[in-house]
Amino acid sequence: MSVVLETDLKGIKLHSRGKVRDMYDLGRDLLMVSTDRISAFDYVLPQGIPDKGRVLTTLSLFWFRAFASIVPNHLITARVQEYPEVLKPHAALLEGRSMHVKRATMFPVECVVRGYLAGSGHKEYMETGEVCGIRLPAGLRMADRLPELIFTPATKAQTGHDENISFDRMVQIVGARDAARLRDLSLAIFSMGMAIAREAGIIIADAKFEFGTVDGEITLADEVLTPDSSRFWEAATWAPGSSPASFDKQFVRDYLESVRWNKRPPVPDLPESIVEGTRRRYLEICERLTGSPAL
Repeated sequence: MSVVLETDLKGIKLHSRGKVRDMYDLGRDLLMVSTDRISAFDYVLPQGIPDKGRVLTTLSLFWFRAFASIVPNHLITARVQEYPEVLKPHAALLEGRSMHVKRATMFPVECVVRGYLAGSGHKEYMETGEVCGIRLPAGLRMADRLPELIFTPATKAQTGHDENISFDRMVQIVGARDAARLRDLSLAIFSMGMAIAREAGIIIADAKFEFGTVDGEITLADEVLTPDSSRFWEAATWAPGSSPASFDKQFVRDYLESVRWNKRPPVPDLPESIVEGTRRRYLEICERLTGSPAL
């Protein structure tokens, strides 16, 4: 199986290269290409996950359609045959892993919604009884459903760690009106996503969303409810008090914790079993949610 770790579209100006996506400048618009790179603990790992970029693209397209009644998104088309002529020589590479999108002015915050106690939220709760400054009831266990959804924004970091911030701090960064609108939109699409996923036997424990503005209108952008940006659990085996079976990056994180990596360079190699196990989980969550074969 081939892995796309980096793209080089001859004749097309590279706009930016993130941990996973390569963005190309199309003048008024952008081309977003999802590679097979995978990151954990803010580092890109040496091995990619075959077909990962296709899964991220397929799921984002699925959710953009699902949420269209709630919020506009930045998608123009993902049909390679409809791309500008200058991209046609790269059609084979771009098929299934790219989107032609509107150029948005991005908000410098990530909009995180949590419905269950997990990950860094569980760790913070055990230490302080709070998650991102929000006081929660005593006695909650790992993977417990929270009494209500909580909105826990974070600053976006190009390098290093994202930083959790309070809603008041978010207001200082983006303004009260936009902060309230981003919070309300995030909670609305997360709630709808939870309901859709539950029909497929999947729990969405938490997720992060990114928004920008296009012609002054708040617009959902980047990726949406993918196994890179969300925590997916098997509903049938979910049991509070233990870490549920997951279909996301947690499988990779757990491996890196098991080898006691200090989260500094050099970044460990991923064994083939972890690469294949991650690929299998990504394909399964894509097929379960969309109801169609991932590839």
